[in-house]
Amino acid sequence: MMETKQVTSFVLRFQLADLEMDNRKKYWRVKVTHVQDEKEALFDSIDAAMEFIKEVVGET
Repeated sequence: MMETKQVTSFVLRFQLADLEMDNRKKYWRVKVTHVQDEKEALFDSIDAAMEFIKEVVGET
């Protein structure tokens, strides 16, 4: 019997939100789009964006 494979696609866009001049620390805004459902979500960190992706694919 052949195993069914499911494809789930995401688009991640990173926008520089702020830059601390004294230590050159960058703050990013991350927009994640789940392609199949056309859902978009905004995050202030890559870690938060990855948690969203894990939830969508059922890894949490």
